[in-house]
Amino acid sequence: MEGQSRKWMILVATTWIQAFTGTNFDFSSYSSTYKSVLGISQVQLNYLAVASDMGKAFGWCSGLSLMHFPLWVVLLMAAFMGLVGYGLQWLVISKIITLPYVLVFLLCLTAGCSICWFNTVCYVLCIKNFATDRALALSLTISFNGVSAAIYTLIANAINPQNDNLYLLLNAVVPLLVSVLALLPILRQPPLYQLSPDAARHDSSIFLVLNFLAIFTGLYLLLLNSLSSVASTACFLLGGAILLLVLPLCLPGIVCARNWARHTIHAIFHSQRSSSNLVDTDDLDLVKELIGSENGNGSNGNSYGVMENDSCFSCLGRILEKDRLTMLGEEHSAPVLVRRWDFWIYYIAYFCGGTIGLVYSNNLGQIAQSLGYYSELNSLITLYSTCSFFGRLLSAAPDFLRDKVCFARTGWLAVAIVPTPIAFFLLVASGSEGALRACTTLVGLSSGFVFSAAVSITSEIFGPNNAGVNHNILITNIPIGSLLYGLLAAIVYDSNAGSTNLLESLLGKEMLCMGRQCYLKTFIAWGCISLVGVAASSVLFLRTRPAYAYYRFESSRNGTQSS
Repeated sequence: MEGQSRKWMILVATTWIQAFTGTNFDFSSYSSTYKSVLGISQVQLNYLAVASDMGKAFGWCSGLSLMHFPLWVVLLMAAFMGLVGYGLQWLVISKIITLPYVLVFLLCLTAGCSICWFNTVCYVLCIKNFATDRALALSLTISFNGVSAAIYTLIANAINPQNDNLYLLLNAVVPLLVSVLALLPILRQPPLYQLSPDAARHDSSIFLVLNFLAIFTGLYLLLLNSLSSVASTACFLLGGAILLLVLPLCLPGIVCARNWARHTIHAIFHSQRSSSNLVDTDDLDLVKELIGSENGNGSNGNSYGVMENDSCFSCLGRILEKDRLTMLGEEHSAPVLVRRWDFWIYYIAYFCGGTIGLVYSNNLGQIAQSLGYYSELNSLITLYSTCSFFGRLLSAAPDFLRDKVCFARTGWLAVAIVPTPIAFFLLVASGSEGALRACTTLVGLSSGFVFSAAVSITSEIFGPNNAGVNHNILITNIPIGSLLYGLLAAIVYDSNAGSTNLLESLLGKEMLCMGRQCYLKTFIAWGCISLVGVAASSVLFLRTRPAYAYYRFESSRNGTQSS
């Protein structure tokens, strides 16, 4: 029982770390002030956002560090990187010191590295301590990364609602304090052991309660954050948010006590129930049919209804069959990973689906300003942050519905990307405040789901033991997308602000663009790119569907045998 309580303490500590280390989400809160203080163009501001995201390109270093250092050392290294990166930026934006643009770029890069290192520590903690409910642990903890902007808005408003510079100071100090607080449960990790079926079901019930509490926390931050413009009110709301983050410490114990009492009192009435209906011969035949092409050369594409006489469809069949995965959980080292077709299809889906949502959040300050809604910026940032939180929570739906809905996680990923092109084309059609809020909501939900589900997908498809390194290889697409998508948006913005040539746009001084035309072409391009993400994720789903079907079959058969 002591090991169980330690395990849940680690989950709560991981939740705290995630809730206070999503510091990249509040970039829009101070980006306009940064742009004014440094006297830079929109393109140069975009380079700073790219630098922050570029830290993810070095995320694999955190995976390697975990091979040579204890978890708590890597955690503190991440905290001190953030302290230096954000702390010096705060001195710059406060005009206490002056640094050249290149050094500011490097500080943003260092700060971005700290976020990725924090995430890697959290992923490893969840995967290591929740082998059976790995996906539930990941989706729950990662979801709290989405509320960071809302929490930091509350803290900043509680101190001084008029000072945007505070965000950088908070980004530097708060993660360090939370990391020190989280050290105790991390240093006292429980021994690893295999859970019994009853214990696994018990853990799932605790996760269900924790997810309901998380939903309440998200609604609290979404609905009441707009009232935090007054310092006294913000202090009160911040106290409530902290209480909601501490409350999960009590829930595992309450649920354990309830289940123990129910088991003790009603043990005499429990009967062994047969689960022989979980697997039948039809299921076995279906699995055999789905994986029959495992060693084939692609000629049996008819499993997907492909007509070989039609050259176009037979080509699609070959794409779906070539070098596809036949089993989940096989370990892939980095050299093997980058040679898999499934990885690169997955990479494109993330690049064109999830990453573009992050770039949208980085540009939200300038988008709101150009459309004339800059006074609503904090509300929009909170909306995006909270919707990203709910999107991350929704990524746990496949695990709660796995006994009722047989749908591969990659299929849920494809469905989750669909709202993104809808959102951007909505902004193309209308520049109203309602359209902006609807777009922010859809993009937040979609990108949040992708960010959270991707961790579980990487672990399932390419193996849990190498998930720390493999996922950091996957998210190298974030700095690439941040550069390309952000550069596109910045060039269009500066060209409509009065820049007459590309060189002036790239190196010129601060320019201000007002009106729908500032981002209209950008929204069209982003919408088309996200359609590519929908297509790539759909292909990934079709290629991995047999592997998920086989995994469900094996899980059902093992469950039958154990019962």
